[in-house]
Amino acid sequence: MTRRPRIAVVGAGIGGLTLARALAESGTPCEVFEQARAMTEIGAGVQLAPNTVRSLRSLGLEAALARHAVPVEAMRMYGWRGGPITATPFGAACETLYGAPYCAVHRADLQGALLTLVGPGPLRLGHRLRDLSPDGAEMVLTFDNGRTHRADLVVGADGIHSVVRERLVRDAPVFSGLGVFRGLVPVDRLPTAARQPLIRMWLGPGRHFVCYPVSGGRLLSFSAISPLATAGAESWSAEGDATALTEDFDGWSGLVPAVTRAVGTVRRWALHDRPVLHTWATDRLAVLGDAAHPMLPFMAQGANQAVEDAVELASLLAGASADEIPERLRAYELVRAPRAAAVQQGSRGHSETMHLPDGPRQRERDRALRRTGGLTGLRERAWLYGHEAGTRRTPPTAANSAGTAKEEEEEGRGPAS
Repeated sequence: MTRRPRIAVVGAGIGGLTLARALAESGTPCEVFEQARAMTEIGAGVQLAPNTVRSLRSLGLEAALARHAVPVEAMRMYGWRGGPITATPFGAACETLYGAPYCAVHRADLQGALLTLVGPGPLRLGHRLRDLSPDGAEMVLTFDNGRTHRADLVVGADGIHSVVRERLVRDAPVFSGLGVFRGLVPVDRLPTAARQPLIRMWLGPGRHFVCYPVSGGRLLSFSAISPLATAGAESWSAEGDATALTEDFDGWSGLVPAVTRAVGTVRRWALHDRPVLHTWATDRLAVLGDAAHPMLPFMAQGANQAVEDAVELASLLAGASADEIPERLRAYELVRAPRAAAVQQGSRGHSETMHLPDGPRQRERDRALRRTGGLTGLRERAWLYGHEAGTRRTPPTAANSAGTAKEEEEEGRGPAS
């Protein structure tokens, strides 16, 4: 006799909540276990590419995105002294090519919208996972609060320090040599140019600076990548030094000095990724998002790939009985692992090229970026922005998965987005 599976999702971040919403849409219930006792505002800006915006709209977030997200007209790239390098149009061009805009959103706004759609019913706050063990065909979750839970499937959406991933592979952080200062600045403290719906990026020796408006245009989110931001743990909540940020980017052009001078609170953390994870699942366990593919932020795809994971997994689990879970998880691994690996490796590869010292290699890089910019560059991102998660109707084979892996790895070496 078959029965509907009991699914436990560990982590109520963007990936975990997207999975809960997508499962609910297909009539598959789950419970979401979150270590925090309250869902508080965290993080700063997130870039949502068309591949993700389409999925989020289909899950019921269109009104929330219209209210909170900023549709981005273009991404403009400059040298640290202010000279333009290249520009990529988004706006109407993204709508035409990929059926959705490229958006910028505050992470808390996106998480809040997902929480509203998921509702309080599946959410279990104050549940920090301590242990995970098999018991026959079930998995037993043990939490720090002393409670236990049994499930037919456990999905680890528990981030870079994933307890669930530890059941697949020992954690092996790879330090990039860089860290990031991140924060938010009200646009009324900044020059009028800060209100434009643009992603701006300045490249310099050993570091770069990115900013864009979020929260309906009320705030400017910034990320400053620098070797000076590496102190401390791998944590989003570590407090940074605004003075150190200002001094580190002294002499830079454009909006950079205005933003660094206007900063109040700044967060910082060291940037790590992990080796590509080839095993994403066992018969009763799977990972998604940062638990599966923690990546450096140089392709702005971390949250996007987490959403893709969640939508794909929910699609494969739709209508599955508890007995069919192992087969569905094998399909999930075959579908998602090659694509996420290509993006993860591409993000790592951009670390060097984005931070070249002034000189011949930097000038050649800038010429290459100009050749691959504009509308041509946007079309060449079809492998990334045109991807449709959750539409597969038959399980993949290992052979076609290997072919996809090679194609997407080659695409992932292209210019940073």
